[in-house]
Amino acid sequence: MTESASSAATTWHLLQTKPRQEFRALEQLENQRHICFLPILKVEKMRRGRPEIINEPLFSRYLFIRLDAMSANWSQVRSTRGVSKLVAIGGRFATISDSLVGGLRHVGTLDPAPPFVAGDKVAIASGPFSGLEGVFQISDGAARALVLIELISQPQRLVFDLDMLRKTV
Repeated sequence: MTESASSAATTWHLLQTKPRQEFRALEQLENQRHICFLPILKVEKMRRGRPEIINEPLFSRYLFIRLDAMSANWSQVRSTRGVSKLVAIGGRFATISDSLVGGLRHVGTLDPAPPFVAGDKVAIASGPFSGLEGVFQISDGAARALVLIELISQPQRLVFDLDMLRKTV
């Protein structure tokens, strides 16, 4: 459902979903013609030994729904497949500002840039190889990288955690 279908009386609320059922809850609520927003993050993970980009919820087990506080069928929303509960603070359902949801929508359209590109010069910042420099080769998609380092007059390919590397000029 589009944003234009909402009226001024509607506000954003926060829903908690059942574990790993964010997409199911989103689909079911949209089938009921509710306006929903699930912030998505593109993540590179290893699947069957190969890196694959998948969509994961930015906030695990949470999504946003736009409801009219006066006429909304709260029990229908709460009993939707995949929904655990509406988040409440002090006995009242939590409301979320339009600007916060708008900001999350904007951030969701940006693809995170990879920290290193093949050929980048990197320095090892921690661990037993701290202080050595090398050339970034490839990321294995799971927070590790293959780096080419010259050791004992021979280039060696070594695997490091991405957080151990710093880009050099």
